[in-house]
Amino acid sequence: MPSYRLRPQRLCQLLLLLWPLFISASIVTHLPGFHGPLPFHLETGYVGVDEVQFFYYFIESEGNPAHDPLLLWLTGGPGCSSFCALVFQNGPLKFRSVKYNGSLPTLVYHPFSWTKVSNMLFLDSPAGAGFSFSDTPETCINGDVTSSLRVHKFIRKWLIDHSKFLSNPLYVGGDSYAGKVVPFITHLISQGIESGPPPLLNLKCYSVQGYLIGNPFTGEVIDKNARVPYAHNMGIISDEIYKSTTLFCEGEDYENPTKVLCAKKLQVVEKYFDEIDMYYILAPKCPQASLKPKNLNGERRFLKDGRKKFIVPSDVPPLKCKSYGYYLSSIWANDDVVRDALHIQKGTVPEWIRCNHNFQYAFDLPSNVKYQHNLTSRGYRALVYSGDHDLVVPHIGTQTWIRSLNYSIIDDWRSWFSGGQVAGYTRTYANNLTFATIKGAGHTVPEYKPKESLAMVKRWLSNQPL
Repeated sequence: MPSYRLRPQRLCQLLLLLWPLFISASIVTHLPGFHGPLPFHLETGYVGVDEVQFFYYFIESEGNPAHDPLLLWLTGGPGCSSFCALVFQNGPLKFRSVKYNGSLPTLVYHPFSWTKVSNMLFLDSPAGAGFSFSDTPETCINGDVTSSLRVHKFIRKWLIDHSKFLSNPLYVGGDSYAGKVVPFITHLISQGIESGPPPLLNLKCYSVQGYLIGNPFTGEVIDKNARVPYAHNMGIISDEIYKSTTLFCEGEDYENPTKVLCAKKLQVVEKYFDEIDMYYILAPKCPQASLKPKNLNGERRFLKDGRKKFIVPSDVPPLKCKSYGYYLSSIWANDDVVRDALHIQKGTVPEWIRCNHNFQYAFDLPSNVKYQHNLTSRGYRALVYSGDHDLVVPHIGTQTWIRSLNYSIIDDWRSWFSGGQVAGYTRTYANNLTFATIKGAGHTVPEYKPKESLAMVKRWLSNQPL
């Protein structure tokens, strides 16, 4: 009798017969508000993980989907929907920024989508973000660690169900707060490939190549402490304010100061921060979020901004504001026709909220730096990039924790170009770690510099220097 050896991918396919996946998926060819059929392959669906039903949007690469990388993308918050990335950052759709007239907001094709060079899997995580929900919301526990473990299970299930992508290089990406959990999730995936629980025990069904994070939180104090020196460098606070603040706050966590004089100095700094858009210091000061008016019942929800204060957003931001697009997204995503087109399970999410902070969340990952050190030391690739006009997670703080890794410099600080112009600056370290700034961009880089960000990720995914 001849003996046969099954390829790992084929063996993973056979595991479908042994492991209940609890996956529902639908192909979407048309979307309300978009004229004509979609010029790309869109799939939406749910994957059951423990008591959570994760909702996702999957868009095949517009290049070569059989060979291009698969990029699992998470949005920050925590609690912001991945639809934010799909229509405001690196996905192939954009809202037309025109005054709302009562009809459904319209969508147009975005030519600088990262789907030009990768298959993209946009995931609503944690439970409560976007259209993801829990079967037991009263007892569902969310947190850095818990949600990361669930995302790890999600990608395993999704890849087995979509086995034709098992051989594609896998990357995990995210920005802002998602940048904190992305390295940990990548760590879990890398560990699980070798020693995960059945049915993938000791079976290399897929290969994670690395991760990419933009203006990322790490959990380190430097993330937010860097705001004061950055504000000084950008002329937001004076020499005197800077010197006195750093003097009285030496050794302090600026977010939770213990010294009375330090707290007073930071209150002065905070007044200047409150006057500007911290996410993009060149933009006009606008409301951070807005909701669908018909669901407010005369009362305004209270949402948390980036500094944990409660704010009351106006129902309709000015058209000139970036947040006007956020307002349109709330109207669009809460339309019944849209929900039917996306195949949203009825009765699961009464109201889609762009960034939902109305759930308990445990910030239980003190720092991801050790995981980044572990991953890059083991040969995994990493791209860390920063919009240089972001005051929420300033690039100087990001560069500080990167230096703490003590990696030698392979390619020292230099300009990188897009369209014949300087697009930013970059430095390459040992262990496959690349840092880059994007000139003139804010907190979520592709939202401000779409052409340049596509050029950056295209080169990096192709193992080319920026």
